Amino acid sequence: MAQRAGSANLPLHGGRVPPWLGQRMTRLGALISEAIVQHYGRDELLRRLAHPFWFQSFGAVMGMDWHSSGITTSVIGALKRGLTPLAGELGIHVCGGRGAHSRKTPDELIAIGERTGFDGGALAQTSRLVAKVDSAAVQDGFDLYLHGFIVTDDGSWVVVQQGMNGDRRLARRYHWKSEGLESFLDSPHAAIEGREQGEIVNLADRRAAPSRRDQLTLLSETGPDAILRELARLSDAPSPKSRRPQTLQPLLPHLDMPAHHDVRPDDVVMRRLHGTLAAAADRGPKDFSELLLVPGVGQRTVKALAMVAEVVHGAPCRFSDPARFSFAHGGKDRHPFPVPLKVYDETIRLMKSAVEKGRLGRDEELAALKRLDDQARQVERYAKGPDFGTIVSREFEDAPLFGGRSVFGWEKDVKERKTRA
Repeated sequence: MAQRAGSANLPLHGGRVPPWLGQRMTRLGALISEAIVQHYGRDELLRRLAHPFWFQSFGAVMGMDWHSSGITTSVIGALKRGLTPLAGELGIHVCGGRGAHSRKTPDELIAIGERTGFDGGALAQTSRLVAKVDSAAVQDGFDLYLHGFIVTDDGSWVVVQQGMNGDRRLARRYHWKSEGLESFLDSPHAAIEGREQGEIVNLADRRAAPSRRDQLTLLSETGPDAILRELARLSDAPSPKSRRPQTLQPLLPHLDMPAHHDVRPDDVVMRRLHGTLAAAADRGPKDFSELLLVPGVGQRTVKALAMVAEVVHGAPCRFSDPARFSFAHGGKDRHPFPVPLKVYDETIRLMKSAVEKGRLGRDEELAALKRLDDQARQVERYAKGPDFGTIVSREFEDAPLFGGRSVFGWEKDVKERKTRA
C-alpha cells in the first residue's frame, strides 16, 4: 500500500511561462533529474516526483512562481521536453500533460511499451484508472485538467495530476507512485496537495470498501428509481445535531501555499538560507575557482548552485519552505526578484559539465556539489547573515548586472531609470 506524503494549498495563478524561461527550465530540469539518477538511481527520482514538497521546491529552484499551481504544468512540461531526448540513455519517459495532451497518455504509453518491452497496454489502463479515481472516486470539488505519467523502462511509474476549483481559485495536486501499490481502491495516493474543501468523499480509501460494495448492491437490486426515492428521503431527513469526529489515520505534513505572490520572511526558514549563503562563500572558492569564468557572476552562481545541490541531495524534511529555493534564480514575476539570466545560464553550464563528466565516470564536479550541500547543512546551525529585506534588496540592486529579467521586461540600472524618468 502506497503512503501519503502530505497535502498543500495551491492558489490558481494565470499567465504563461515566457519562452526565455521555459527553455532554461527544460535544460536545468533535465540536468537536475540526470544528476539524481547518477547519484541515486531512477527509482529515487520517481520518489522525489511523488513527494509534493520536493516537487514544489523543484519548480521554485527553476525560476517558476514559488507558490502557485502553475509549477505543476511547467515542471511536467519541462521534464517532458528535457527528458524525452534522453529517454534511450536514462530509461525515463514522460507522457501526458495538460488538457488535450493528457488524453494522449494511453497512446504514448502503448507506443513506448512497444519500443522498450514493458506492457504498455496495462499501463495505459493504469493511466485511465488513476484519472478515474481522482475525478470520480475522490469527490473533493476539483476538476482534473492535467495528467502527467512518468515511467521507467522497467515499468515503475509515478503520476502527477492536478485539478482546479475555479470558484475558490484553488488547485489540488495528486501524486501516485507504483512503488508499494497493491490496490487502486485502498488509499493509493502517495500524496494529495490542496486545501480541504469541507467533507471529501474519497471512495478510493480502504475504509470506503463497504460503501463501494453497498453502492453496487443498491444499484443491482433496487434500480435507479429506488435510488432516487432513497436520495429524496435522505435529503428531507433532519441532519444530526452532533457528529463525533473520527481520527482513523495520523495527521500528515501539510504545506500551506499562501495566496500572496510576494515572498515574505515567514515563508523562508532563514537559518537554512543563511547556511546556504555561508556555504557558498566558504566552499565556492575551494571547489569552483577554475570553473567560474564569467567576471562578476561567479560567486552569485555558487549561491544558486548550493540550492540546486540541495534539490539533488536534500532529505525530505529540507523542503518544508519551497519559497527559499526561489532565491536561486528568482521568479518570472519578480518575486522574490527578477530572474538573473547570467546566473541561470552559468548554473546550467556548470551542471551540464558535471553531468556530462559523470556519464564518463568522472564525478569530481558532482562530488563538489555534494560537498557544497553537506557544508550548508553543517554551518546553518550557527551561520549568521543579513536579514530578509537586505537579501532581497541586494538582489534587486544587482539585477541589471546579472541580466535580470521578468515578464515585465529587462531590469534597468537605477541611474538609467532616473535618467529616463
